[in-house]
Amino acid sequence: MAETQGKVITCRAAVAWGPKEPLVIQEICVDPPQEMEVRVKILYTSICHTDLGTWTGVNEAERAFPRILGHEAVGVVESVGEGVKDVKEGDYVIPTFNGECGECRVCKKEVSNLCERYKVDPMKRLMVNDGGTRFSTTTNKDGGSSQSQRIYHFLNTSTFTEYTVLDSACVVKIDPNAPLKQMSLLSCGVSTGVGAAWNTAKVKEGTTTAVFGLGSVGLAVAEGARARGASRIIGVDANASKFEKGKVMGVTDFINPKDLTKPVHERIRELTRGGVDYSFECTGNVDVLREAFLSTHAGWGSTVLVGIYATPRTLPLHPMELFDGRKITGSVFGGFKPKSQLPSFAQQCMKGVVKLEPFITNELPFEKINDAFQLLRDGKSLRCLLQIAKHTTRKQQGY
Repeated sequence: MAETQGKVITCRAAVAWGPKEPLVIQEICVDPPQEMEVRVKILYTSICHTDLGTWTGVNEAERAFPRILGHEAVGVVESVGEGVKDVKEGDYVIPTFNGECGECRVCKKEVSNLCERYKVDPMKRLMVNDGGTRFSTTTNKDGGSSQSQRIYHFLNTSTFTEYTVLDSACVVKIDPNAPLKQMSLLSCGVSTGVGAAWNTAKVKEGTTTAVFGLGSVGLAVAEGARARGASRIIGVDANASKFEKGKVMGVTDFINPKDLTKPVHERIRELTRGGVDYSFECTGNVDVLREAFLSTHAGWGSTVLVGIYATPRTLPLHPMELFDGRKITGSVFGGFKPKSQLPSFAQQCMKGVVKLEPFITNELPFEKINDAFQLLRDGKSLRCLLQIAKHTTRKQQGY
């Protein structure tokens, strides 16, 4: 890739020009990486509900167009900027929306993964170095000629493009022998869910759990609880079609709220003699959060917030409800420190500790990205994988 180093690359990207407008596959320019930045050739990317929510413009404060969305992917380093030491040209990497600089006060502590400089920020749309972007247009959205216009970044990543530029803190090197399609899932959904069970809740063998919302993240929570030996994993979802996939991930009991004549938490308490040890709210719905909280056992029950809450509504709890010993906490990226812990997690996935294959339910070419969005909107997909570039091995690349 030496022929492109230090030069502007012209490539294809799926550009979002406005809320709910179909993404436009068009040529863009991608600038070389600056100091402590990395330019990555994207091989595979997938679509998450966070991409969908940003595209629909649910939260007006987060709107910024034109923009390149996408944050779950795997790729190969094309070039690095000055000062980058931990990755080099030809390394296989996954981008992470939650970075790790390794130097700040938070990164040096084990208790948090929210790097002071590169933690997830849905409002962020520019690079840290100079407050600019590394993307620009070559044409307007209709393919006609126009003056070059900058394109905004998204969640430290922007993976719906053949090439992207990231802060090096948001790039994690992985084993070159890893199954690349599956590794893309570690950029967000699987790590977020499994980590919520392993790192945030610290699920123990023989304990009981309830997972509210059986999308990709919720099923990853279930998979994480299964891997930790949970004796009972109760899945709650209004879409009964998700129950079969849930069985594969270790879910032992299913509750469809539509089938009940009583609140969900009362049914869970009946099933578990007072409530589960851990509950996970994966829908981003504050009413569901209350049910999740009340489904845990008094004295030691723990509720973990995993969903993204677009609503301005606050916690639906009275302070006195916390006096019975129940706890509630949030989890970002499953508590994983990306650079420090994700490579080890990837190795565990390669050994089969966590099953990744069932999460990929669809595969489409990059040109069909709008169809992939529709599959997710219709609830017909967990993760639809898009092939951005043809994959060659390190040997074929000459490394």
